[in-house]
Amino acid sequence: AIVTGVSRRIGIGYAIAQRLLADGANVFVQSFTPHDAGQPWGADPAGIASVIASLGAHAPGRLGHLEIDLADPAAPGSVITAACAAFGPVDIVIANHARSSSGTVLDVTARELDDSFAVNTRATVLLAQAFAHQHERSRGRGRFVLFTSGQGLGAMPGEIAYVASKAANHQLTPTLAAELAEHDISVNCINPGPTDTGYAHGDDHAFVLGKMPFGRWGQPTDVANLVAFLVGDDGAWITGQVINSEGGFRR
Repeated sequence: AIVTGVSRRIGIGYAIAQRLLADGANVFVQSFTPHDAGQPWGADPAGIASVIASLGAHAPGRLGHLEIDLADPAAPGSVITAACAAFGPVDIVIANHARSSSGTVLDVTARELDDSFAVNTRATVLLAQAFAHQHERSRGRGRFVLFTSGQGLGAMPGEIAYVASKAANHQLTPTLAAELAEHDISVNCINPGPTDTGYAHGDDHAFVLGKMPFGRWGQPTDVANLVAFLVGDDGAWITGQVINSEGGFRR
Protein backbone atom coordinates (compact mmCIF):
# COMPACT_ATOMS: atom_id res chain seq x y z
CA ALA A 1 0.00 0.00 0.00
CA ILE A 2 1.06 3.56 -0.75
CA VAL A 3 -0.08 6.39 1.53
CA THR A 4 0.74 9.94 0.49
CA GLY A 5 0.83 12.94 2.81
CA VAL A 6 2.46 11.25 5.81
CA SER A 7 4.52 13.89 7.59
CA ARG A 8 3.11 14.44 11.11
CA ARG A 9 2.24 11.92 13.82
CA ILE A 10 -0.95 13.82 14.53
CA GLY A 11 -2.05 13.66 10.89
CA ILE A 12 -4.53 11.56 8.95
CA GLY A 13 -1.85 10.02 6.74
CA TYR A 14 0.09 8.72 9.73
CA ALA A 15 -3.05 7.09 11.18
CA ILE A 16 -3.87 5.44 7.85
CA ALA A 17 -0.35 4.10 7.42
CA GLN A 18 -0.31 2.86 11.00
CA ARG A 19 -3.61 1.02 10.51
CA LEU A 20 -2.53 -0.61 7.25
CA LEU A 21 0.72 -1.75 8.82
CA ALA A 22 -1.25 -3.21 11.73
CA ASP A 23 -3.47 -5.03 9.24
CA GLY A 24 -0.41 -6.67 7.72
CA ALA A 25 0.33 -4.60 4.62
CA ASN A 26 3.73 -3.46 3.48
CA VAL A 27 3.37 0.33 3.40
CA PHE A 28 5.25 2.93 1.40
CA VAL A 29 4.68 6.53 2.49
CA GLN A 30 5.31 9.89 0.81
CA SER A 31 5.97 13.13 2.65
CA PHE A 32 6.84 16.73 1.84
CA THR A 33 7.65 18.45 5.11
CA PRO A 34 8.38 21.95 3.73
CA HIS A 35 4.65 22.39 3.14
CA ASP A 36 3.75 21.74 6.78
CA ALA A 37 6.69 23.84 7.94
CA GLY A 38 5.19 26.80 6.10
CA GLN A 39 1.75 26.44 7.69
CA PRO A 40 0.58 27.83 11.04
CA TRP A 41 0.57 24.34 12.60
CA GLY A 42 4.13 23.62 11.49
CA ALA A 43 5.97 20.40 10.73
CA ASP A 44 6.20 17.56 13.21
CA PRO A 45 8.36 18.91 16.03
CA ALA A 46 10.59 15.82 16.08
CA GLY A 47 11.25 15.88 12.33
CA ILE A 48 10.35 13.51 9.53
CA ALA A 49 13.06 10.98 10.41
CA SER A 50 11.47 10.53 13.83
CA VAL A 51 8.00 10.26 12.27
CA ILE A 52 9.13 7.43 10.00
CA ALA A 53 11.04 5.70 12.79
CA SER A 54 7.98 5.83 15.04
CA LEU A 55 5.69 4.52 12.32
CA GLY A 56 7.94 1.61 11.42
CA ALA A 57 8.97 0.67 14.94
CA HIS A 58 6.49 -2.20 15.15
CA ALA A 59 6.75 -3.24 11.51
CA PRO A 60 10.44 -3.86 10.78
CA GLY A 61 11.15 -4.24 7.08
CA ARG A 62 7.59 -3.37 6.05
CA LEU A 63 7.80 0.44 5.77
CA GLY A 64 9.30 2.50 2.97
CA HIS A 65 9.50 6.27 2.58
CA LEU A 66 10.13 8.92 -0.05
CA GLU A 67 10.28 12.67 0.57
CA ILE A 68 9.13 14.32 -2.67
CA ASP A 69 7.07 17.32 -3.77
CA LEU A 70 3.93 16.19 -5.59
CA ALA A 71 3.77 19.58 -7.30
CA ASP A 72 6.40 18.12 -9.64
CA PRO A 73 4.55 16.38 -12.50
CA ALA A 74 7.06 13.52 -12.41
CA ALA A 75 6.65 12.91 -8.66
CA PRO A 76 3.53 10.69 -8.69
CA GLY A 77 5.18 8.24 -11.05
CA SER A 78 8.33 8.33 -8.92
CA VAL A 79 6.31 7.35 -5.84
CA ILE A 80 4.80 4.34 -7.63
CA THR A 81 8.22 3.31 -8.99
CA ALA A 82 9.90 3.61 -5.59
CA ALA A 83 7.15 1.60 -3.89
CA CYS A 84 7.40 -1.17 -6.49
CA ALA A 85 11.17 -1.26 -6.05
CA ALA A 86 10.76 -1.61 -2.28
CA PHE A 87 7.95 -4.16 -2.09
CA GLY A 88 6.87 -5.30 -5.54
CA PRO A 89 3.52 -4.59 -7.21
CA VAL A 90 1.28 -2.03 -5.50
CA ASP A 91 -2.25 -3.11 -4.56
CA ILE A 92 -3.52 -0.02 -2.73
CA VAL A 93 -3.00 3.71 -3.21
CA ILE A 94 -4.31 6.19 -0.64
CA ALA A 95 -3.98 9.69 -2.13
CA ASN A 96 -4.16 11.51 1.20
CA HIS A 97 -1.80 14.40 0.36
CA ALA A 98 -3.10 17.97 0.27
CA ARG A 99 -1.89 21.50 -0.24
CA SER A 100 -3.60 23.77 2.29
CA SER A 101 -4.41 27.24 1.02
CA SER A 102 -6.02 30.39 2.40
CA GLY A 103 -7.44 33.31 0.44
CA THR A 104 -10.78 34.56 -0.86
CA VAL A 105 -11.92 35.01 -4.44
CA LEU A 106 -10.96 38.69 -4.08
CA ASP A 107 -7.30 38.06 -3.31
CA VAL A 108 -6.37 34.60 -4.60
CA THR A 109 -3.59 34.58 -7.18
CA ALA A 110 -3.29 32.60 -10.37
CA ARG A 111 -0.14 31.03 -8.93
CA GLU A 112 -1.94 29.78 -5.83
CA LEU A 113 -4.75 28.34 -7.93
CA ASP A 114 -2.22 26.57 -10.15
CA ASP A 115 -0.22 25.25 -7.19
CA SER A 116 -3.35 23.96 -5.44
CA PHE A 117 -4.61 22.17 -8.53
CA ALA A 118 -1.12 20.77 -9.18
CA VAL A 119 -0.93 19.05 -5.80
CA ASN A 120 -4.53 18.37 -4.85
CA THR A 121 -5.90 17.38 -8.26
CA ARG A 122 -3.23 16.80 -10.88
CA ALA A 123 -1.00 14.70 -8.64
CA THR A 124 -4.01 12.59 -7.64
CA VAL A 125 -4.91 11.87 -11.26
CA LEU A 126 -1.29 11.10 -12.14
CA LEU A 127 -1.03 8.73 -9.17
CA ALA A 128 -4.11 6.91 -10.45
CA GLN A 129 -2.59 6.78 -13.93
CA ALA A 130 0.76 5.39 -12.76
CA PHE A 131 -1.01 2.91 -10.48
CA ALA A 132 -3.16 1.63 -13.33
CA HIS A 133 -0.17 1.16 -15.61
CA GLN A 134 1.75 -0.90 -13.02
CA HIS A 135 -1.37 -2.79 -11.95
CA GLU A 136 -1.69 -4.17 -15.48
CA ARG A 137 1.37 -6.28 -14.61
CA SER A 138 0.15 -7.45 -11.20
CA ARG A 139 -2.61 -9.71 -9.95
CA GLY A 140 -5.60 -9.16 -7.72
CA ARG A 141 -8.03 -6.38 -7.05
CA GLY A 142 -6.62 -2.88 -6.67
CA ARG A 143 -7.91 -0.06 -4.47
CA PHE A 144 -7.54 3.68 -5.01
CA VAL A 145 -8.83 6.13 -2.39
CA LEU A 146 -8.72 9.89 -2.87
CA PHE A 147 -9.84 12.75 -0.66
CA THR A 148 -12.17 15.71 -0.98
CA SER A 149 -13.47 18.18 1.61
CA GLY A 150 -16.91 19.39 2.67
CA GLN A 151 -17.28 22.04 -0.03
CA GLY A 152 -20.23 20.20 -1.55
CA LEU A 153 -22.16 20.35 1.73
CA GLY A 154 -21.63 23.99 2.66
CA ALA A 155 -19.54 27.08 2.03
CA MET A 156 -15.87 27.17 3.03
CA PRO A 157 -15.04 30.88 2.77
CA GLY A 158 -11.41 31.94 2.81
CA GLU A 159 -10.14 28.75 1.11
CA ILE A 160 -11.10 29.31 -2.52
CA ALA A 161 -8.11 27.56 -4.15
CA TYR A 162 -8.36 24.59 -1.77
CA VAL A 163 -12.13 24.38 -2.32
CA ALA A 164 -11.81 24.43 -6.10
CA SER A 165 -9.13 21.74 -6.21
CA LYS A 166 -10.86 19.48 -3.70
CA ALA A 167 -14.18 19.88 -5.51
CA ALA A 168 -12.46 18.60 -8.63
CA ASN A 169 -11.51 15.41 -6.76
CA HIS A 170 -15.15 14.92 -5.75
CA GLN A 171 -16.33 15.20 -9.35
CA LEU A 172 -13.50 13.06 -10.72
CA THR A 173 -14.46 10.06 -8.63
CA PRO A 174 -17.20 8.46 -10.78
CA THR A 175 -15.14 8.81 -13.96
CA LEU A 176 -11.96 7.49 -12.37
CA ALA A 177 -13.97 4.55 -11.05
CA ALA A 178 -15.43 3.80 -14.48
CA GLU A 179 -12.09 4.03 -16.26
CA LEU A 180 -10.10 2.04 -13.70
CA ALA A 181 -12.68 -0.74 -13.39
CA GLU A 182 -11.23 -2.38 -16.50
CA HIS A 183 -7.92 -2.51 -14.62
CA ASP A 184 -9.71 -4.22 -11.69
CA ILE A 185 -9.22 -1.16 -9.46
CA SER A 186 -12.00 0.28 -7.33
CA VAL A 187 -12.04 4.02 -6.67
CA ASN A 188 -13.66 5.81 -3.75
CA CYS A 189 -13.38 9.30 -2.30
CA ILE A 190 -13.57 10.35 1.36
CA ASN A 191 -14.63 13.64 2.90
CA PRO A 192 -13.29 13.20 6.45
CA GLY A 193 -15.00 16.29 7.86
CA PRO A 194 -13.47 18.28 10.72
CA THR A 195 -10.57 16.14 11.96
CA ASP A 196 -8.47 17.13 14.94
CA THR A 197 -4.99 17.26 13.42
CA GLY A 198 -3.75 20.31 15.30
CA TYR A 199 -4.80 23.04 12.89
CA ALA A 200 -7.55 24.57 15.07
CA HIS A 201 -7.13 26.06 18.54
CA GLY A 202 -9.03 28.09 21.12
CA ASP A 203 -12.28 29.61 19.92
CA ASP A 204 -12.02 28.00 16.48
CA HIS A 205 -11.69 24.54 18.01
CA ALA A 206 -14.58 25.19 20.41
CA PHE A 207 -16.79 26.56 17.61
CA VAL A 208 -16.46 23.37 15.56
CA LEU A 209 -16.87 21.21 18.66
CA GLY A 210 -20.22 22.88 19.28
CA LYS A 211 -21.40 21.68 15.88
CA MET A 212 -20.49 18.04 16.47
CA PRO A 213 -23.52 16.12 17.80
CA PHE A 214 -21.40 13.40 19.43
CA GLY A 215 -19.50 16.01 21.40
CA ARG A 216 -16.07 15.44 19.88
CA TRP A 217 -14.02 16.25 16.81
CA GLY A 218 -13.27 13.56 14.28
CA GLN A 219 -10.00 11.75 14.93
CA PRO A 220 -7.43 10.57 12.37
CA THR A 221 -8.22 7.00 13.45
CA ASP A 222 -11.84 7.52 12.33
CA VAL A 223 -10.56 8.13 8.81
CA ALA A 224 -8.16 5.19 9.03
CA ASN A 225 -11.02 2.89 10.02
CA LEU A 226 -12.99 3.87 6.92
CA VAL A 227 -9.97 3.46 4.66
CA ALA A 228 -9.28 0.01 6.12
CA PHE A 229 -12.86 -1.02 5.31
CA LEU A 230 -12.72 0.28 1.74
CA VAL A 231 -9.43 -1.44 0.93
CA GLY A 232 -10.34 -4.69 2.68
CA ASP A 233 -12.39 -7.63 1.46
CA ASP A 234 -15.61 -6.24 2.95
CA GLY A 235 -15.34 -3.10 0.80
CA ALA A 236 -14.73 -4.90 -2.48
CA TRP A 237 -18.13 -4.13 -4.00
CA ILE A 238 -17.97 -0.37 -3.36
CA THR A 239 -16.65 1.90 -6.09
CA GLY A 240 -17.33 5.36 -7.52
CA GLN A 241 -18.60 6.68 -4.18
CA VAL A 242 -17.93 9.92 -2.32
CA ILE A 243 -18.36 9.15 1.37
CA ASN A 244 -18.99 11.93 3.90
CA SER A 245 -17.58 10.69 7.20
CA GLU A 246 -18.24 13.74 9.36
CA GLY A 247 -19.87 12.45 12.54
CA GLY A 248 -23.04 14.42 11.81
CA PHE A 249 -21.23 17.80 11.59
CA ARG A 250 -23.87 20.55 11.60
CA ARG A 251 -22.95 23.39 9.28
